[in-house]
Amino acid sequence: MQAIAKWLVARPHNAVLALIVTLLLPAPQITSGAIIVLLFLAQGMRLAVTQALIAAAIVVVVTLIVGGAPGSVFVLLASTWVPAALLAIMLARTRSLTLVVQVSVIVVVMTMLVFYSVVRDPAEFWQPFLTTMSETVKATGLYLDERVLTADVAAVSVVLGLWLLYVGGFLLGYVAYQKLRGVIDDFGRLRDLNLGRVIALTVALMSLLAWVIDVPWVQNIAFVVFVMFTLQGVAIGHWFVGKKKLPSGALVAVYVMMVLPLLQELVIVILAVVGYTDAWFDYRRRFEKA
Repeated sequence: MQAIAKWLVARPHNAVLALIVTLLLPAPQITSGAIIVLLFLAQGMRLAVTQALIAAAIVVVVTLIVGGAPGSVFVLLASTWVPAALLAIMLARTRSLTLVVQVSVIVVVMTMLVFYSVVRDPAEFWQPFLTTMSETVKATGLYLDERVLTADVAAVSVVLGLWLLYVGGFLLGYVAYQKLRGVIDDFGRLRDLNLGRVIALTVALMSLLAWVIDVPWVQNIAFVVFVMFTLQGVAIGHWFVGKKKLPSGALVAVYVMMVLPLLQELVIVILAVVGYTDAWFDYRRRFEKA
């Protein structure tokens, strides 16, 4: 990763080429977004913005030449690069990895609150998405119980998916920046990440409120934030590997199981539980004392 990071910042046209190419890959929010984060942290806002604008201009021109729709290109560029740039700028200003991740969680909660207050009929809003998902599953020949294709499932899946893509790209870019600088704690380390007791308390209160008043969207928000504690569970794994208490292969195995369909849900739930309880009991500090 260090070699790739050095190549990206060695010459301006290297970064421009990489930004264009990674837009063609699946989930560009991770790959192209990570490059944006690296450029903003390593080279500063002015040069990074210049490189991004040049890459965007080239993509738009090529799209016009081949007869594509430039509007969809602008949406792709904005939805991929702008969030990554904002996260990188926030990190440079606050100098705290943990604070940036915590703010991202708060932004998600506020966005969901606005969505549910504005959209009167979530089922109607998500119907096109659910139809597309059903048709995609049928085309692949896989079986899916369509009873699970509800507006609540769609909302939770989309929000968590986007958050993981953006935060994943941000963390990947930050790790690349650390490798480039040769430091591991410039703005904090991933293995020390802690979403904090305030967010954990919010999950508990919203879950209690959803149980008392039986409002599905409140439970949706609580569930989304609870699953976000998976990232803290992963951070604990990195901490134990960094302390030589676990082999690095164990962490690799966890990452592999997180993408395996048969084990994905179970592993994510376990990591979320570990991360959530760590917010209250601080396992890493207790282990250090022991």
